[in-house]
Amino acid sequence: MLKHKLLVMDMRFNATKRRHKKFEPRVHVWKLKQERTCEEYKSMVGDKVEEEDWKHLDVNEHWHKMKKMMETAQHICGMSKGPCRHKETWWWNEEVAEAVREKKVKYRKWKRENSKQAWMEYKKCRQSAKRVISMAKEKKQKECASDLCKYVLTVGQQLYRCDP
Repeated sequence: MLKHKLLVMDMRFNATKRRHKKFEPRVHVWKLKQERTCEEYKSMVGDKVEEEDWKHLDVNEHWHKMKKMMETAQHICGMSKGPCRHKETWWWNEEVAEAVREKKVKYRKWKRENSKQAWMEYKKCRQSAKRVISMAKEKKQKECASDLCKYVLTVGQQLYRCDP
């Protein structure tokens, strides 16, 4: 009795373009961790709460009052001005930083001197920097894969134990 059968198939994937999210400014709420900012916010909100009679308001009026509280947070903490310009480099380490730093130095030297020897030095340094970066990425990917594999095995063992 055969339990396994050969499966042959053709697969097609449609590549879709990523749509960029429109940037929405956000309130810097992390600034409320600072003692001075937190005290200032508490005092302003406390003043606004004491000024109003909250019990006899309908839902819409209540909502507008709460919106004013959020405007107070915007005023005290500030708003973000634009999207983050720094992408996360999860593979970056000191070895990569040193290689990139050296490559930049060689590039500036080549631009300053504009000589064949400086170009060859820059080209060699650029290749070594690419090699260091690819090795760092590969090393980090292997670490992530081994962590994922350990996690999958652990989950699989837990599911096996729970299976009646």
